Amino acid sequence: MKVGFIGLGIMGKPMCKNLIKAGHDLIVTTHNPDTLKEMEALGAKAVHNGKEVAEEAEVIITMLPNSPQVREVALGKGGIIEGGRRGIVLIDMSSIDPTESKAISAVLAEKGIDMLDAPVSGGEPKAIDGTISVMVGGKRETFDKYYELLMNMAGSAVYVGPIGSGNVAKLANQIIVAVNIAAVSEALTLATKAGTDPELVYQAIRGGLAGSTVLDAKAPMMMDRNFKPGFRIELHMKDLNNALNAGHAVNAALPLTAELMEIMQSLKADGCEKEDHSSIVKYYEKISNVFVERERK
Repeated sequence: MKVGFIGLGIMGKPMCKNLIKAGHDLIVTTHNPDTLKEMEALGAKAVHNGKEVAEEAEVIITMLPNSPQVREVALGKGGIIEGGRRGIVLIDMSSIDPTESKAISAVLAEKGIDMLDAPVSGGEPKAIDGTISVMVGGKRETFDKYYELLMNMAGSAVYVGPIGSGNVAKLANQIIVAVNIAAVSEALTLATKAGTDPELVYQAIRGGLAGSTVLDAKAPMMMDRNFKPGFRIELHMKDLNNALNAGHAVNAALPLTAELMEIMQSLKADGCEKEDHSSIVKYYEKISNVFVERERK
């Protein structure tokens, strides 16, 4: 299958490599010339813009930072809409505002270009090993047609509903993750302030109802003072901002999301925006005057 791929960053590059490994013909473009050379060495064809990608590809995948970049690549000068033809499909795997997914899709549909919004969860390690989770919105028949293509990059691809639904699911995921990290931070801060070893508290609760993937992933990082980014605070802020915008658009109140946005804004003011979102614990440490860490034996 001739597949276009636009956006070869931390997530997009390994996803693109997995498609090449699966035997697809790739037409790619990105801002980084070194990445383009790397993809060419693997057999992909490098072009200059979305228009040139759309002129050759049957289906185009975008993996971009946020809504403005997707809109520009899809609808702007030199964009997909200029080179696209009736029957091609855009699969936007970026995490963006679902209201923008709907708006961009509506414009593309006027030219006969179908669109799926298919954001992912799992981070760089799962992008590399091809086990990301994909949440998909759009026409069911389009999802079914390209399911195997998605599974060349993913461990799961789940159809959620009409266009925009994929990003609604991703925003729901990001809300739950943020609130969970904050709850873990608050609990371990309490343990430390009360004079109880947070490591033993973690071990005591992880097998019960409080146990979660977030707890097991982030509590050890907090106690080891390891804030090397798996998912940066600034990226989570982008997602929560999109969640708040989407909530306002449908009159859904998101008070916990708003609170987490302010906590992350405080961390950004302290220069922590490039750190992993487990550094939410630093907010609680600051207001409680304590450090959460393993007891030294």
